[in-house]
Amino acid sequence: MHAAVCDFILDCLQNSVEAGATEVYLDINQTARNFAVSIKDNGRGMDEDELKKAVDPFYTDGIKHKSRKVGLGLPFLIQTVEQTGGDFSIKSEKNRGTDLVFTFPLDNIDTPPLGDLSAMILQAFMFDGLYDMPVERSLEIEGEVRGYSVKRSEIIEVLGDLNDADSLILARQFLRSQEEDLIQGD
Repeated sequence: MHAAVCDFILDCLQNSVEAGATEVYLDINQTARNFAVSIKDNGRGMDEDELKKAVDPFYTDGIKHKSRKVGLGLPFLIQTVEQTGGDFSIKSEKNRGTDLVFTFPLDNIDTPPLGDLSAMILQAFMFDGLYDMPVERSLEIEGEVRGYSVKRSEIIEVLGDLNDADSLILARQFLRSQEEDLIQGD
């Protein structure tokens, strides 16, 4: 079950990596009113029929998750966004990739908590696969926009294998410091 917005983001990022994307772009923009996410990938994409199935909660191809009888990732996201009065759009082109955008209003009582963004980014960087993931994070506070950028390839270049405990600890500390600096305005 998705308990936080980060759970939805992570699920979508995993879909991109599993679709064979070599580039997965994540843009997270937060204002006083909204939390907006854009995920763009160059994976295998979907044609119109596949896209309809991807948003159907009662469809699964039985390949990705052999024991499941339903596919609930995107349908849960769409349902939650709609219940909160947010926005959702998905565009996909076969063999070209998928663009997904969703926004949650922060003043709606049904909007899930955001969750731990730095931990979510780190977990996304740890998916198996040959992909890069540039992340753009911005926060607007009282009209001032600040942000940070980080790429999976740069973290791996500096720290090495993220499955190594020491590298994982350093990556976690770095990502947490970026988020803390953003929030505190340092």
